[in-house]
Amino acid sequence: MANVLWLQGGACSGNTMSFLNAEEPTVVELITDFGLNILWHPTTGLQIGDQVQDLLKDILDGKVQMDILVYEGSLIQGPNGTGTMNYFADRPMMDWIKELSEVAGYVVAIGDCATWGGIPAVPPNPSESTGLQFHKKAKGGFLGADYVSKGGLPVINIPGCPAHPDWITQILVAIAVGRIGDVLIDEYHRPKTFFTNFVQDGCTNVTNFAQKVDGGFGRRGGCLFYEVGCRGPMTRASCNNILWNRQSSKTRTNHPCLGCTEPGFPHNDLQKGSVFKTMKYLGFLPKEVPTGRTKLAYYMEAGFQKVMPKNSRIMEASK
Repeated sequence: MANVLWLQGGACSGNTMSFLNAEEPTVVELITDFGLNILWHPTTGLQIGDQVQDLLKDILDGKVQMDILVYEGSLIQGPNGTGTMNYFADRPMMDWIKELSEVAGYVVAIGDCATWGGIPAVPPNPSESTGLQFHKKAKGGFLGADYVSKGGLPVINIPGCPAHPDWITQILVAIAVGRIGDVLIDEYHRPKTFFTNFVQDGCTNVTNFAQKVDGGFGRRGGCLFYEVGCRGPMTRASCNNILWNRQSSKTRTNHPCLGCTEPGFPHNDLQKGSVFKTMKYLGFLPKEVPTGRTKLAYYMEAGFQKVMPKNSRIMEASK
C-alpha cells in the first residue's frame, strides 16, 4: 500500500478535477486494485479544519507514513519571500511543502503551475510564484536544483494545463507497485513514456503540415502551425495518442496546441496577440520552427513545399 497526500497551492484546481476523471486506471481502481491510500485530497478528503493540520503534523512526526506527496498549483513565495499570500492549515503553504518534501518517499508535481510556475509566474509575478524544482526552463524552483526525495528521485513533473488524468494515475501506479525505477525521465523531469513524442504525432492535420497548407482557427482543413500559433511540432506530449476522454484533442477539433507541457508555457509571456497567432519575422517566416530542425533548412523546405502541387484528395478529406 502507498499513502498519498495531495495538496493544492495557488491558482489551480484543474488538475484535481482532471485526476478524478481518469479512466486507465480510474481513481477507484487506484484504491481497490493498486493499493493507494489517499491520506487527503482537496476534493475527496474527509478531514477538515484542525483535522487536516493534525494529519500533516502526524506525517512530519513520523506517526503517519507518506509515500507520495502530490502537489498542484504554483508555489507562492510572496510577498517578500514570506509565503503569506497562500495560507493552508494555519501556515504558509510553502512551509508545509518544505517540510513535507523532506519526509516524502516521492514528490510528484502536477500541472504547469507546480512544475515550472505556469501563468502565475509570468512577469512581473507579484505573487513570487515558481515551480517545485523548475522556474520556467531554469532548474531550481522552490526546492532547489539538488533536491531528491527519500526514494532517490528529483521531483517527478507531470505538466499540462491541466495534466491528462491518465498521465497522473499511471505514474502513481508505477510508484505504488515499485516500478517507478523503470520510468525514464527527461531533462525537465517529465516521464518519457508520455513526453517523448510530439503533439503533432497523431494529429489529423499532419499531412497538411507536411504540404505546408495554411489553416485557420475553428475551421476544417489546413495546418494551424502557420497562422494561429499551434505549437504541436515543438511540444512533447501524448495528447493525440492518449486522447482526452478517449475521444479527441485540441488539434483534432482544429484548436491550436498551446504548448502547455513545455517549460516555456505560457509562451511569449502572454504578450498581446501572441496566443492564437504565429509569431513571425518579416511577416512570413515563423520565429520558431519544429524541434530538431534548423531555421534555414526549414525555411528552404517550406518554400519548396509551398510551390509544389498539393494532394487535392487528401486536402479535401481533411475538411
